[in-house]
Amino acid sequence: MSNKEVKDFSEIVRNGLEIAERRMLEEKALHDEDIIVSPDGKTFQRIPARQLL
Repeated sequence: MSNKEVKDFSEIVRNGLEIAERRMLEEKALHDEDIIVSPDGKTFQRIPARQLL
């Protein structure tokens, strides 16, 4: 693969992940669920999905 092909493929994957994350957050918000996040990689926090939208 050329560098351009790799760059294009990476962009497609990144866009797909953004869409999937958005859909997951919308579904969780619809059911009033929380998301577990780790801002520093060591501690965990529970945040309502609606807050992240």
